[in-house]
Amino acid sequence: MLSKAKIKFIRSLDQKKERLLSGLFLAEGNKLVFDTLPFFKCRLLVATKGWLAANPDAVSSEIVEATPCEIATASLLQSPQDVIAVYEMLQYTIDPQQLKGELVLALDGVQDPGNMGTIIRTADWYGINTVLCSVGCADIYNPKTVQSTMGALARVRVVYVSLSDVLPQIGKPVLGTFLDGENIYSAELDNDVVIVMGNEGRGISDEVAALVTRKIFIPPFPVSGGRVESLNVAVATAVTCAEFRRRIK
Repeated sequence: MLSKAKIKFIRSLDQKKERLLSGLFLAEGNKLVFDTLPFFKCRLLVATKGWLAANPDAVSSEIVEATPCEIATASLLQSPQDVIAVYEMLQYTIDPQQLKGELVLALDGVQDPGNMGTIIRTADWYGINTVLCSVGCADIYNPKTVQSTMGALARVRVVYVSLSDVLPQIGKPVLGTFLDGENIYSAELDNDVVIVMGNEGRGISDEVAALVTRKIFIPPFPVSGGRVESLNVAVATAVTCAEFRRRIK
């Protein structure tokens, strides 16, 4: 049975301050929990009798069998599934030496949780192991962000840093997406760089833009434009990563 106290605790993790105080975050749904359970320390696993029977090797500090109705009461999803997991947050640090030879993403003020999660999922798809986030970015452990990553959070290191301090230390060329940049499809591209993607409305901040060594641009079709002003940042990230990976020889 899932107690009222545990239901209240689970639902409290929707709030950033509660996540920071506890060092815990929430993951919901059969596939997401199945994909993430091997990578995070699980403090609390709440699941139906059927889910627990189908996953007898699931490991958690505490396991509670619950009815679908109880799970629905605790869930933050519109369509609750059979399992909820409460995990300990991972804390990463940056060692510039570890990033040698790697394509790295840097997010400057990406604030929408859905965009954030989709970008992490895209990074995972294109084999990008590290994503640097400015302190103004959405919280990677926001439940909406966690859901949007579709399990990629377990495989991609997401590190919150001061980009203006860290980018010079990495020792790589820094490329940023700008409307006055080089056409990405004709520019020479190297996969040992940092790609900066900016805020949904303001783009890359002046402080970070000052560190950009090359500007790149995804052209519209036709080139004369006349349609939307810009691409969604998650879509632009996917297009950019795809083009960089296409150039690998």
